[in-house]
Amino acid sequence: MKQKIPMTIHGAEKLIKELKKLKEVKRSNIISAIAEARSHGDLKENAEYHAAREEQSFCEGRIQEIETKLSNAYIIDITKILNVGKVIFGVTITIYNINTKQQYTYKIVGDDEANLKQNLISINSPIIRGLLGKKLMDIVEINTPNGIIYYKILKIDHI
Repeated sequence: MKQKIPMTIHGAEKLIKELKKLKEVKRSNIISAIAEARSHGDLKENAEYHAAREEQSFCEGRIQEIETKLSNAYIIDITKILNVGKVIFGVTITIYNINTKQQYTYKIVGDDEANLKQNLISINSPIIRGLLGKKLMDIVEINTPNGIIYYKILKIDHI
């Protein structure tokens, strides 16, 4: 049995939207491009045909990848989970780096959704693995390549 992949509702919706676009728009555009390239004759020397076939291969691979992820997804709606003041998947946390005296806010998401520029951090990142299960106002020691960093958990939101 395959392990379920945690995913936020937003992450699942994003994948569903991409899948729909690939199947309904991109796939038909590629089929049209292949048909157009075939009409130009000799396929061995036809760069347009080979490029369209390569794009088709990439598109079908991505469709299969998304369908697999969605079929193995465990979609979590954090707004429906009681906030007991613990760091869990889907929460938005505000932490304070005691070493640098800087504050950060992150939403804990699945690997596919992670984007540090948007403050979306993977549940599998070392910092989050160290914070999981900890409570509000806990001071947590995280071992990093640059040494030990201490974080204080200031806020845990279910949004």
